[in-house]
Amino acid sequence: MLPNKEEILKAVSFKTSRSGGKGGQHVNKVSSKVELILHLPSAVFLTEEERTLLLERLANRLDQEGNLHIVSQEDRSQLMNKERTILKLIALLKSGLHLQKKRKPTKTPKSVIRKRLQDKQSVSTKKILRKRPALD
Repeated sequence: MLPNKEEILKAVSFKTSRSGGKGGQHVNKVSSKVELILHLPSAVFLTEEERTLLLERLANRLDQEGNLHIVSQEDRSQLMNKERTILKLIALLKSGLHLQKKRKPTKTPKSVIRKRLQDKQSVSTKKILRKRPALD
């Protein structure tokens, strides 16, 4: 089950720094880039199974200590970037915890097979009738 925003905010830490890109002098003055850091092994809002599943599925996004880093610097506002990192984290947790349904193999019904063969036969006879008659 996914946690709500308050539980996430208790478990994460934020780092801010100056963002690059467009913005002119404003970029040089304001720390609008936000980096969200979540230590997955000690996340209290996850069960043990969820934690192991996320550690396995998000292994390429974790550093050596098991921290998950999410960065946002699209907006000029630090608050908006903070909200974006939280939304990105929720989406990442949702996709990481999603379990695929087991596919039940099914058989093709006999009526469908029979109809396909009948259609093939009718097309075959139609093409045979198009030929010129043989001169015997």
